[in-house]
Amino acid sequence: MSTAADPTAEAAPAQPVTAQPVTAQPTTGGPSTAAVPEQPPQIIGSLSPSRAADFVSCPLKYRFRVVDRLPEPPSQAATRGTMVHTVLERLFDLPAAGRTPAAADELLPGAWADLRAREPQVAAMFADEDELTAWLASARELLAGYFALEDPRRLAPAARELYVEHVLDSGLRLRGYVDRLDEAPTPDGLALRVVDYKTGRSPGPAFENTALFQMRFYALLLWRTRGVVPRELRLYYLGDRTWLRVTPDVDDLLATERRVQALWAAIARAHRTGDWRATPSKLCGWCDHQSRCPAFGGTPPPLPQAPLVDDTAPAVCEAEG
Repeated sequence: MSTAADPTAEAAPAQPVTAQPVTAQPTTGGPSTAAVPEQPPQIIGSLSPSRAADFVSCPLKYRFRVVDRLPEPPSQAATRGTMVHTVLERLFDLPAAGRTPAAADELLPGAWADLRAREPQVAAMFADEDELTAWLASARELLAGYFALEDPRRLAPAARELYVEHVLDSGLRLRGYVDRLDEAPTPDGLALRVVDYKTGRSPGPAFENTALFQMRFYALLLWRTRGVVPRELRLYYLGDRTWLRVTPDVDDLLATERRVQALWAAIARAHRTGDWRATPSKLCGWCDHQSRCPAFGGTPPPLPQAPLVDDTAPAVCEAEG
């Protein structure tokens, strides 16, 4: 749901949900009363919000990325999103009073230089200096969009680009990076607020729940690893300077967990049967695999005969979303 409330307001106190510890009962009549530690479940696969979204939007795209591991050239939109995320992360390294739009602009050249050093191929995305200049200007517009949504001088994030991982009882490993986590002690316990930045434009009302699935995924991870249900989830769209907000509860997160398990079951079934179907949509225009896609007259490569184990690192930036 959208909201018009002041996005810079402090999160309301959250009621902590504490996971109950399992106490081993002593045995009788045996040589020892020491409890036998439980063995961790065997990992059957891994899932991040971005890969889950891939499968939901197009199972064949998931196959190309996870099973075939086909390379994809860098895009201007995704690279810009990574760079803007880097600037917003580094902005909070500055003293609170120094977190201004001008300071963010000053951080941009360094973020671009670091990205080029890490991934030299991104420099080839631009035909000439004018195109690069226009692209950098578009990144500055996105940073200005961030400052239209909140005032970072009033914030003290507990973590940025926080990696979170949890293995469900089924053996499915959930993992991802939280853009920003805000914490506040309250009389009722620790209040958590999860914030995610998107450099695209906000979805229409019909697609808000799909967009917020990623946020609920992160909330599920935090609940399972910390025993606290986040009080608030905020999704900022810098492209059109709007935001979505949701306040999850335990039922929401249990439903998310069931949905994740069902998604993995569908992924495992597709891998078992080889039925990775293409799902044409308006997103196809941004796909790097049209030449291999049956929906566009292409032929996928032979399917690798290997176990379905996604051991690739999850994306640090899922900015476009």
